[in-house]
Amino acid sequence: MKNKTMIGHILAFVCIMIWGSTFVSSKILLDSFTPIELLFIRFLIGFLTLCILSPKILKLENRKDEIWYILSGLTGVFLYYFIESTALVYTYATNVGVIISIAPFFTSILAYLCFKDEPFKMNFVVGFIVAFIGIFFISFNGQQMHLSPKGDILTIVAAIMWAIYSVVLKKVNELGHTSIQNTKRIFAWGLFFMTISLPILGFDVSMDEILIPLNLLNLLFLGVVACAGCFVIWNYSCSILGSVRTNQYVYLNPIATIIFSVIILHEKITPCIVLGTILTLSGLIISEYKKKESCKWNIQS
Repeated sequence: MKNKTMIGHILAFVCIMIWGSTFVSSKILLDSFTPIELLFIRFLIGFLTLCILSPKILKLENRKDEIWYILSGLTGVFLYYFIESTALVYTYATNVGVIISIAPFFTSILAYLCFKDEPFKMNFVVGFIVAFIGIFFISFNGQQMHLSPKGDILTIVAAIMWAIYSVVLKKVNELGHTSIQNTKRIFAWGLFFMTISLPILGFDVSMDEILIPLNLLNLLFLGVVACAGCFVIWNYSCSILGSVRTNQYVYLNPIATIIFSVIILHEKITPCIVLGTILTLSGLIISEYKKKESCKWNIQS
């Protein structure tokens, strides 16, 4: 059991490190595609990849279970990514980086309200506060924060969408299917919602743009690795650790971004970044810290 738990932690960590590197590919591709175009193409590639890996069509014993896949595709694939991309039009990327880190907190609240078997813990609250302060230091790096109500509110909505997805995912995992089968069906519904929105949002992509070597390489990375690969291992990690514990790794996303910024873009590490990294890691450790049963803080008490 301990080995399986360790695997869950390792997979969540690997997933976050990969997601933290995607900003480079996204930045390159947004010169050629709009956010919704990029979103549709990367998830289509991810879906086709999963179809190759697992061509068998998943048949549900109870058709009512389809609602969990519909909600997962709507919130975790379509709405979360689309709202986050839209928010970047109205606010700073640093604001989005900080605000989106509250997703684990929303996940914990929703998990408690929906499933009483995931109690609220005091160490989680303390860890969240410490990690949030750390992420603030990393993202703003000593600069002044500029509020942009429209974009910042959209980012909060995106964080709530991810929290809903994380909680719904627990119901999906309880159905007993493989992570690849679950992810493939979730992607299918996400693509369905994207497709019906394309006539409104616009989609004007040529194969010539896609087949440009640099674009194709980055699209394959985002689709095959960051979408198909990461969603499968993230969903599997959630099935092992639970949605609340897995989502605590979201705190590490800014750190992953900093690491790849230094490696790829040769950005400098400042004292603020070092302090923020220490605080963020400390927050994650505090959130994971386990004492005796008495340390649990149940809202009902």
